[in-house]
Amino acid sequence: MIVQNIDGINYELQEPFDMSFLSSYGKVFRVFDKQDSGCICFGVQNKGKKLFVKFAGAKPVRFKGAPQDAISGLKAACKVYEDLRHKNLVFFIKGENIGNGYATIFEWTDAECMGKQYDARDKFFELPVDDRIHIFKEILVFHQFVSEKGYVAIDFYDGSIMYDFTNKKTIICDIDSYSKMPYINSMGRMWGSSRFMSPEEFEKNAVIDEVTNVYLMGATAFALLGDAAEKTFQKWNADKVLFEVAKKAVSNDRSNRYQSIEEFIAEWTRAKNGKFHRL
Repeated sequence: MIVQNIDGINYELQEPFDMSFLSSYGKVFRVFDKQDSGCICFGVQNKGKKLFVKFAGAKPVRFKGAPQDAISGLKAACKVYEDLRHKNLVFFIKGENIGNGYATIFEWTDAECMGKQYDARDKFFELPVDDRIHIFKEILVFHQFVSEKGYVAIDFYDGSIMYDFTNKKTIICDIDSYSKMPYINSMGRMWGSSRFMSPEEFEKNAVIDEVTNVYLMGATAFALLGDAAEKTFQKWNADKVLFEVAKKAVSNDRSNRYQSIEEFIAEWTRAKNGKFHRL
């Protein structure tokens, strides 16, 4: 591990890498160097405009793969962000070859991230339950849109959830691994946090589809309103009827889940409005 400095900010890499190309975007004011995806990210500012730069080509400290694989993945992600443009998705500007690697450029957001590795995590759980339910509903609606576009969410977790606490806006980020359906699990254990992953994401040759994403959305409800690891009522913060909807969504048996995000949203809304149908 080595420590480098850019514009007065220290960051860590496995080996030296020339990041001087970042000056073409502006002055670095923040570095995110602990991701395991193979990318290192920077907040840069130029004449009052802030950008978020995600770069592949170096070797971040938690990355175990080859930089070229990270570059290929980041290039492929550009089409995902183009296809899934949405008011709740970070705004993608462009991708380009630069600095012996590849960078994707996004508008900067002051939203804060829910991931375990970020300081803002506790702020999410200090929000009123109704605010957290609203965040979840926006995530649900985005993933219904994802399904309508023929995509399946892969490697979504609480680190993909951001919230602007001042303007009360939900922002979704880090959807690089989302893929077009049909999608078959060719790996066995897929990428992602096990707290959010369905059984089929551990099963080689299993179909990964909208029913898989129903499980993901149920796990997301537990992440925001309970405990994504345990998924028990004892740690649930909202009404029991909402717990029952979320619990059905995370059934290990695919046939027992809601069969679409649309169906999940409909049942969640009925429960929220006091019209829950026990099945």
